[in-house]
Amino acid sequence: MKKVAVQKGLGPIKNHLENEGFKVKEFDNRKKSAKNYLDKFDAVVITGESKDVMGIEDTLTNASIINADGMSAEDVKNELDREMT
Repeated sequence: MKKVAVQKGLGPIKNHLENEGFKVKEFDNRKKSAKNYLDKFDAVVITGESKDVMGIEDTLTNASIINADGMSAEDVKNELDREMT
């Protein structure tokens, strides 16, 4: 099962991914720089508005980072399918 961390505030995306069979965990700013936390996931979905604030780009993680800004829940799922194959 694909494990995905979804930033708090992306509830519709979280719900859609769960319905599509992903194991989804929501995270907030306190978890953003915790490498050990993010490494538990195959991918991390973030909001575009927090891209720089969260410092995700500076976090060393093996997980794929998906910026959900301007994307529908189905777009995010399709991107995850491409990244995780």
